[in-house]
Amino acid sequence: MKNDVTVLARNPLKTRKDVQDAVLTLCNPVKPYFSLGCARLKIGETGRYYCENVAMFEAFSRILWGLVPLTAGGMDTDFWEIYLQGIIHGTDPEHEEYWGILTDCDQRMVEMAVIGLALCLIPEKVWIPLTDLEKQNFAKWMNQINEHDIVQNNWLFFRVFVNCGLQKVGAAYDSAALEDALNRVDSYYLDNGWYSDGFTEQMDYYIAFGMHFYSLVYAKLLEDRDPIRSESYKKRAAQFAKDFIYWFAEDGSAIPYGRSMTYRFAQSAFWSALAYAGVEVYPWGVVKGLVLRNLRWWFKQPILTKEGLLTVGYSYPNLVMSEGYNGEGGAYWAMKTFLPLALDENHPFWQAKEESLPKLDKVSVQMHPHMHIVRDEPRHVMAFTSGQYAPFEPANMASKYEKFVYSNVFGFSVMKGNYGLEQGAFDSMLALSEGDNYYRGRHKCEEYRIENRLIYSKWLPFKDGTVTTWLIPGAPWHIRLHHIVTKRSLDTAEGGFAISREMELVTGKNSDIIYENGGVAAKFPWATSGIIDFTGKRTGQMVIAEPNTNLLHPRTAIPTLIGHLEPGTHWLACAVYGKENERTNNSGWNEPPAITFVKDEGWYINLQGEKEPLFIACNQ
Repeated sequence: MKNDVTVLARNPLKTRKDVQDAVLTLCNPVKPYFSLGCARLKIGETGRYYCENVAMFEAFSRILWGLVPLTAGGMDTDFWEIYLQGIIHGTDPEHEEYWGILTDCDQRMVEMAVIGLALCLIPEKVWIPLTDLEKQNFAKWMNQINEHDIVQNNWLFFRVFVNCGLQKVGAAYDSAALEDALNRVDSYYLDNGWYSDGFTEQMDYYIAFGMHFYSLVYAKLLEDRDPIRSESYKKRAAQFAKDFIYWFAEDGSAIPYGRSMTYRFAQSAFWSALAYAGVEVYPWGVVKGLVLRNLRWWFKQPILTKEGLLTVGYSYPNLVMSEGYNGEGGAYWAMKTFLPLALDENHPFWQAKEESLPKLDKVSVQMHPHMHIVRDEPRHVMAFTSGQYAPFEPANMASKYEKFVYSNVFGFSVMKGNYGLEQGAFDSMLALSEGDNYYRGRHKCEEYRIENRLIYSKWLPFKDGTVTTWLIPGAPWHIRLHHIVTKRSLDTAEGGFAISREMELVTGKNSDIIYENGGVAAKFPWATSGIIDFTGKRTGQMVIAEPNTNLLHPRTAIPTLIGHLEPGTHWLACAVYGKENERTNNSGWNEPPAITFVKDEGWYINLQGEKEPLFIACNQ
């Protein structure tokens, strides 16, 4: 197959054969980068926490998330000659490409999972051809995952998959470790289909492409031997699906939110696992559409090198937004979405005609992830959130979890530096500075509440100051109120949605930046983003953010309100606007919501589409 980076974009992704071709399009370009002994795959030069040899094993392993279901579904490839040699040499302690001795919480544990899946689904490719000594080496190396501490979150499923695979082929395994891992996973279950990823406040795509993906695979593989647990996993996933569907837009894009965004089309892996496990929550055509449209959207983005290799980044190559554990081959975890290829072509998933999303409510209040998800047709989906926190502090944690709103159209931005608004890229955030141009935004909520019409949070930008924020979700307008108590003089900057400047730079057309209504807006043919102030304390400024700060758009502008506060108690109030593909002459920007402040009483808010005004008392 031609290794042309445009092949993916041209693939219509209509049939099972089209999806099979997509797997080969992604996998074939890696062939020249296998080591002599085939146990290592070196496809880049970026750094990560773990050493070079582990990174090469990671790349070797993650390709299998596509190849294993492809082969289980009946398509053979010449990759298995490579992988069989890689397994033989990688598990041979006498070979120079030996994968090594594990330690506690070792990255190699992550990469073992798909090898366990291969043992379950295609033992004829990875186990049966081995000699007795090679099988002994293989099983001994894999069993190391039972001998060391493992991270207490979705990693527990890696131990499950390894032991299930070893059990499948009749090799020694640890039944106690397997049962303990499954019981610990159950301890993370909340209700209504939601898990936590360990004992943590953050709930992101790991609940979908981690906890539920693995549990659904287990439910399918073990439905006869562990029927009670398997049925429980399926019921939980069916409940979760009712919330998770709101994260997707009709065009296939999804809300970027949280860490590990470089796994890209793993966003839809949950729907793939739902099909694999035979859980029919929605008609199969709807589930098929969710998977295929997400793949189509991603395949239109510049996510490959000229050689056809997946990059680290989101909608374009970008190390600024990456985590310390994002190795060169880590992005291939996206291949998990190809799981339905393990299903026969006569399965109803493949036989169904692709369908659009079902009719969804405009607002979905999701208590566990602390979100209001708001839909604005034709394809804008936003998550308003407060109270999420990742205690292990992944890079740019506050940007990934603590902004006021996350959008599939405007994306979100991460800090590139800590000096000034350009480097900070404070879209969808209130940032505060002591006058030295070093700004900080919300990092952790001390209190939060998710209510039917608003989201409340209290946070501490400084030890001796508090900000109480009320978000009133809506589309295309939403409202933010802040009550600030400070003993310091503060400069304030509050950003709206970051808007792409890419087309402006390419076409050379002047942008339509307007300053009116006590605020500022960028009104481009492809979108409008703006913010207006209701207190008279701030003025509008268009911040040209540092390149590569936004996940979706390499070059952005952020409409921002700038102000100054002396020590004391203050109210700030603004309305934020975001709309895609809007004509300047017929703009909802010209119809802002009505906000009235009555002294000693509070705020009266009339947001478009609401039947009754919302009242927020001063003493709340």
